[in-house]
Amino acid sequence: MNARPRNDAPASQCSVSQLLELESQYCSYGDTVHYADEIKIFDRSEGIYLYDKEGVAYLDMQMWYSAVNFGYGNKRHNDALKRQLDKLPQLACQYLHEEKILLATKIAQRIQKTFNVKGRVHFNVGGSAAIEDSLKIVRKHTGKNLVFAFMGSYHGRTLAASEITSSYRYREPFGHFSNRAYFIPYPYCFRCFFGKKRQDCGLYCLHQFEKLFESEYYTILNKKNDTSEFAAFYIEPLQGTGGYIIPPPEYFRGLKNVLDRYSILLVDDEVQMGIFRTGKFWAIEHLDITPDVIVFGKALTNGLNPISGIWAREELISPKAFPAGMTHSTFSSNPLGTAIGLETMKIIAEEEPALLETIPRKGKYFADRIRLLQKKYPQIGDVDSQGLVIRIEMCHKDGYTPNRELTDAMTNIGLSGKLEGNGKRMGIIFDVGGYYKNVFTLSPSFYITEQELDLAADLFEQALRRGLQQIG
Repeated sequence: MNARPRNDAPASQCSVSQLLELESQYCSYGDTVHYADEIKIFDRSEGIYLYDKEGVAYLDMQMWYSAVNFGYGNKRHNDALKRQLDKLPQLACQYLHEEKILLATKIAQRIQKTFNVKGRVHFNVGGSAAIEDSLKIVRKHTGKNLVFAFMGSYHGRTLAASEITSSYRYREPFGHFSNRAYFIPYPYCFRCFFGKKRQDCGLYCLHQFEKLFESEYYTILNKKNDTSEFAAFYIEPLQGTGGYIIPPPEYFRGLKNVLDRYSILLVDDEVQMGIFRTGKFWAIEHLDITPDVIVFGKALTNGLNPISGIWAREELISPKAFPAGMTHSTFSSNPLGTAIGLETMKIIAEEEPALLETIPRKGKYFADRIRLLQKKYPQIGDVDSQGLVIRIEMCHKDGYTPNRELTDAMTNIGLSGKLEGNGKRMGIIFDVGGYYKNVFTLSPSFYITEQELDLAADLFEQALRRGLQQIG
């Protein structure tokens, strides 16, 4: 008889030091855990808090990169998951189930009502996979494989998604990317690529993009038939990993006019900003333009059994245009994910009037609290918000030069769990983005209260004070 494999790891109740030792030996460092110096092991979560193995509470101001919009342990989502576990927990995606059909219907009908455009929904699992599916839609429809994307863009880290994500760091280890996107400066008014000021720039960045179409020698267009070599422009209507940059909406209205003139599709990446994060169901609704494709994910299932997907116009995704077998993923429309997504749509239908009012109000409330601190600390260079999307750009004393050292110090101080809140030892969870990794990109739960936002502002100031002392 063969002996059973020996498991050297303790079965349960490992100490933190034991777990970290095992992690150092057996876990890949290829993910993002080791970005921070302070490595924390979390044990449970509830509402807006994470708890470490010592029971210390950490106020989470990023909620899993905006995946858990409705809070950790949301009872309605958990109950929907439990019901589906007892009913139909698993099903190959080549078969239909009720929840998939109803979820696709609700998303497609909502988009049709918002933009007055008929379309269909196609599911996958993660955001990168949905981006890959959207690229197939674009290539199948146009017969072209070149696309525009923005500097500062983040669309995922699978191979094709990396081609349209601006950071070369994500591509460099993996060889040549022949379909790399043509990257255009994002309308990042605090750090304009062209050195302009918003109050008098006249949307210079938009005119520079439009100028690319003036001559065949700018490589974009065949002027003899006005045919572009480019199939689509992938946008984030509010840039995510690039630093939660909120653009002037008139930029995108002008951009859409250029794209329509040359039959270039507009693909809207809502993976991080969709599902009411910005105060509207889709972030693109703030821009008064209509997309050809929408990519979504993350918050649709509140971080449980992930589901992502795309919506596309009927002419791009009809059964004739995109027939069976064009793409496949084993877990793409899994019943647990679609059931939770359906519950999210029900929650939104019931709470939408409140969400429309409270999300922008809470975001402005917190941003205004940070602006008060900005008067005291010139290192807070730029503060902006749209809904519960909040950016805080940290700088040196001049209020402009990026200060990544301070941002890193504050992040680690928050993760140490050694701040004080409500008379107790606490921590705070920040997320960091931006072109220079000096921007706190905050996305708290929709249900956070103003009192909790006050607490977050107090914890932020504590981390800032200690960070300034630490870096000298």
